Amino acid sequence: MMKYLIVGVGGFFGSVARFWVGTYFTGKFGTRIPWGTFAVNITGSFLIGLVITILVARNDISPNYRYLIPIGFIGGYTTFSAFEYETFLAFDRGDMLIAVLNVVGSVVLGFLFVWLGVLAGRAIEQTRSS
Repeated sequence: MMKYLIVGVGGFFGSVARFWVGTYFTGKFGTRIPWGTFAVNITGSFLIGLVITILVARNDISPNYRYLIPIGFIGGYTTFSAFEYETFLAFDRGDMLIAVLNVVGSVVLGFLFVWLGVLAGRAIEQTRSS
């Protein structure tokens, strides 16, 4: 049960950080280009690489930090970082096909499913307003 609490606390702070960074970049640069999301995804990708590398290398750090920081905080901040890290792991072990399929499949299918979700949402709203 404690693991869930630790993940939840980290997720709370990660979500607040995501909101803050996204709001900052949107306020500074506008919404035409999604700079807020871009900044969150890129910084989250850097953070997950840095944090996991350090946590794995150091045996003297409590395993609870793995729940708090990469799963909780960075997971609440952005799931894009987990996608990038998992793709890197495939690339690092020489499994280029899996790495490329993960990137292409996630982007193409992700876009397709956003589109399908929008179509479904519009259909629901159109039926409701009729």
